[in-house]
Amino acid sequence: MKKEIQDFENCVNPGPVLAVSCRGPKGEENALAVGYGCNCSFDPPMVMVGIVPSRYSYDLIKESGVFVANLVSENNREELEFLGDNSGRDVDKFEELNLEVKDGEKVDAPLLLDFPVNIECEIVNSMKTGSHEMFAGKVVNILADKEYVNDEGEVEYSEINYL
Repeated sequence: MKKEIQDFENCVNPGPVLAVSCRGPKGEENALAVGYGCNCSFDPPMVMVGIVPSRYSYDLIKESGVFVANLVSENNREELEFLGDNSGRDVDKFEELNLEVKDGEKVDAPLLLDFPVNIECEIVNSMKTGSHEMFAGKVVNILADKEYVNDEGEVEYSEINYL
């Protein structure tokens, strides 16, 4: 027997949860926890992330036209919770977390090296869907911890202990 559900807010879990990092036109850097993220094309490879317009990172991403989707493992639980519970308007998250960060290789946004996979994306389109704006980013580069890369140079996503 089925029971009718009243809360439709997260009726499809889009997972995995991501840490999205970005840099604004004045060099301001931030990262935030994103619950709405997914692959949205395989040719060309694209990733979509949903950002609430009131978030500090929203304008940084909108103005820069790029973002990095950082995959989150169980080892990143505390960092992700901090990224989700704090605003870049109030705190330098990278400094507070003592994150290892380096410039993206193909996009002008920071890579979070403490996270197992960093997916650099250039925004090709966006759509407002209500509470979020969904940014579709063409994947231009992927960096991964060596332990997750097989002999053919492919990421073994199934080996990551996702949060």
